[in-house]
Amino acid sequence: MIKTFEVSNIRCGGCASTIKKALLEEGFENVEVDLSCEPRKVAVELLDEALEAHLIMTLRKLGYPLANEAVGKMDSAGLKAKSFVSCAVGKFSI
Repeated sequence: MIKTFEVSNIRCGGCASTIKKALLEEGFENVEVDLSCEPRKVAVELLDEALEAHLIMTLRKLGYPLANEAVGKMDSAGLKAKSFVSCAVGKFSI
């Protein structure tokens, strides 16, 4: 089943590239990142509902929390910093 998530901190193709690569390496299939709307959307085929938590954790490790996820100010700043690094890495791999 394809499931779509609204994700924060995605700004460009570099971010999308990093997310796609990381999720594919984690074994997720049919990963798509929609940059045409706000908040940005990540669609992934989830073969098992239990994989949803793993997907969310992977996005968060990259600095891209879910848009509806409550994060504190300090945590938010850390996630934004991580996403900038992830974005830069993604730009070099495009």
